[in-house]
Amino acid sequence: MNINILSAGASGNAAEQFGVLNALQQGGFISWSVAIILTVMLFFSLYILFTKVFEQQKIISQGRRVRATFWNSNSLREGAAKLEKNSAYKQIVDDGLAAQDQHSRLTDPVEAHDWLHGSLLRSENLINSQLNGGLAFLATVGATSPFIGLFGTVLGIYRALIAIGQAGQASIDKVAGPVGEALIMTAFGLVVAVPAVLAYNFLQRRNKAIAEHLSAFSNDVLGYLASNGAVKPTAAARKAQTAPPAKPTTPTSTAGSGGGVQTRA
Repeated sequence: MNINILSAGASGNAAEQFGVLNALQQGGFISWSVAIILTVMLFFSLYILFTKVFEQQKIISQGRRVRATFWNSNSLREGAAKLEKNSAYKQIVDDGLAAQDQHSRLTDPVEAHDWLHGSLLRSENLINSQLNGGLAFLATVGATSPFIGLFGTVLGIYRALIAIGQAGQASIDKVAGPVGEALIMTAFGLVVAVPAVLAYNFLQRRNKAIAEHLSAFSNDVLGYLASNGAVKPTAAARKAQTAPPAKPTTPTSTAGSGGGVQTRA
């Protein structure tokens, strides 16, 4: 039992001596600064990921409702009144209607199609710019956090070499702490970089899909405005475009009274 107690005590002392906090304390101000910077980067990366996913999901849900009910309205103004106040799709419709009203007040003649298209495109770009907000930070974190961790790694290796030079020999007790600190900084940099890169690619892919839906909706709004309501997408038309081609019908045969085969037209 005494041997087990001594072993447990030695394991506890080793854990305290070569643990993460002890390694940071040995590294001093620079190691703590690197660790704090990486922690802040990780926190903001996760914050951006969750807030952007929530924002994207809100627009995706709005798009589903728009495709299901918006074009059943009698006019764009009536349909826009049914949309949510801060909806991205409502912003496109409102900007299109405002551009249509402004076109009649232009003193320099401009094609109505060009004027409406420019206004709708500007509205799309504004929404896409808001969706892409924060992604530059994720890209920066993914690109720089491994090098910040590498800075802590270089510092730990440097401290290990200093300890070896002072001791005159490479004893494990002299280099274990600095080398452990170096490995911790390397791992910490990767822990911050990998989620940031994955989050960036994930959000970019979803933003691209949302931009495609917004562009299609903007094109439909442009067609409606340019035709004074004559051109309007309908659910029946969309189903007809996506429905598979009908299979050719085969003639059916019935047995006649005389045992022959008669073909029914």
